[in-house]
Amino acid sequence: MKTAIIKKSRYTTKDGYAYLTKRKVVTKAKAAGKRAAKKAMDTMGFVVTTHNGWVVKQFPDGAKERISKIAE
Repeated sequence: MKTAIIKKSRYTTKDGYAYLTKRKVVTKAKAAGKRAAKKAMDTMGFVVTTHNGWVVKQFPDGAKERISKIAE
């Protein structure tokens, strides 16, 4: 049984090694973070983030509850 070779990057070095660009890695990481935040919001009903020097609990309706100030 043959397995298909999946090319993971269209960028290759002169000696044939594939690599990812920083732009592609950052794009994929941001998208993964957004998916995880949405899943957490759907599961828990809130997400804990930071905003203006505070740790806040953000709710689906956009309301934010301050939890604590970030120490400097």
